Amino acid sequence: MIRKCAILALATSAAALTLTGCQDQANGGGAGSRDHITVVGSSTVFPFTTIVAEQFVNKTPGTKSPAIESTGTGAGMKLFCAGIGAAHPDIEDASRRMKATEYNTCKDNNTCKDNGVSDIIEAQIGLDGIAFAESKGGPKLQLTAVDIYKALAASPMGQKNTAKTWKDVNPSLPAVPIQVYGPPSTSGTRDALAELILAKGCDAINPTLADHKDKDPAAYAKGCTAIREDGAYVDAGENDNLIVQKLQSNPNAIGIFGYSYLEENKDKLNGVPINGVEPTYETIARGAYPGSRPLFLYVKKAHLSAIKGLRDFLALYAASWDPKGPLVAKGLIAAPDDVRKRSAQILKEEILLDPKKLL
Repeated sequence: MIRKCAILALATSAAALTLTGCQDQANGGGAGSRDHITVVGSSTVFPFTTIVAEQFVNKTPGTKSPAIESTGTGAGMKLFCAGIGAAHPDIEDASRRMKATEYNTCKDNNTCKDNGVSDIIEAQIGLDGIAFAESKGGPKLQLTAVDIYKALAASPMGQKNTAKTWKDVNPSLPAVPIQVYGPPSTSGTRDALAELILAKGCDAINPTLADHKDKDPAAYAKGCTAIREDGAYVDAGENDNLIVQKLQSNPNAIGIFGYSYLEENKDKLNGVPINGVEPTYETIARGAYPGSRPLFLYVKKAHLSAIKGLRDFLALYAASWDPKGPLVAKGLIAAPDDVRKRSAQILKEEILLDPKKLL
């Protein structure tokens, strides 16, 4: 396979984006033009961006519908960071913040040396919760972060996980088999599960390992956030609606997805309390629910003038995340007023992300 790096050229036409990029000669590369907005990324943010896209088309007759792909945050970042131009997305939906390593990949690539994606705009669109849910006919589980860590970690307390039922991890829980449908490793929801739930459960019972979190991140990940692969945790892909269906056919199972899917299916599902707190709009908004997290959009500044309607699309997004707006009606948790105002300002003034603030 031969790869070549050529000159990136971004047309400033409002109708089309052209380029000759760092391309794979084996599959035809990425030169061409495009007259519509493209978005990749988080399955959690996907329904919100889809709503904005529908409104955008309705408000601007003759405009082509944006192409929105639910790839997962991690996989979306790879697509977003691969380059500037028609072959590459304009926007990345993200259910976690961009990592410093991802920003570096956007800017530089080991093969091409320069992907050119250095001018990036970051805006928080709202909040979400990693919801644990079961069917209406489920066992009515009430879990703690420690319970979840002991049930799902590959090596809790440094030992291979052999727990078969919830009673095995906590005698007060029922002897129901541990079967959890959740997001894949490419998902921001999976990252948030590790950071917000598994890590906290691990830290509570492994203080020594917690002390070495920064000194030896590989050892910490192995003992705290690596998920077992023996069938107790089932990678259900990026289609969260599929998890909802699986819960209906398997009443004893638990599903993990963004809160909006729980809200949308509240007639079929119950939220599972964590540390005594149920996943609700109110508990997530005030940060009481352990799985609360921010949601983001990432935009290439270089595409703003080149892609027809991109600025208008972003302005419409900012007008839609109000507490009484259509995104909240769909399940988004509105961010605090100051956060919403700052994010709207960032999009309007095209303020660039400061990479020094990334971890």
